[in-house]
Amino acid sequence: ALGDRMDNYHITKTDKLWALTKEGAQRASKTASTKAEITALAGEFLQGKTASLKIHKEDGTIQEERTFPRSADPRKSKG
Repeated sequence: ALGDRMDNYHITKTDKLWALTKEGAQRASKTASTKAEITALAGEFLQGKTASLKIHKEDGTIQEERTFPRSADPRKSKG
């Protein structure tokens, strides 16, 4: 529902690691050495949560945005 609070998470490159960080949090929820790994970890971590995930490139620009749960994503509507 629209009333649900949606948490915003970001995947960003830190010094040597990729990090999944909740917006406003000081510390990363998860870290991984590759982008593929952090993206997979994020998918598991956000399972069952209402959240948006912004995946950043190494230069900090946003590459892609995902919405959890997947059913909340308007692009996946039938028709």
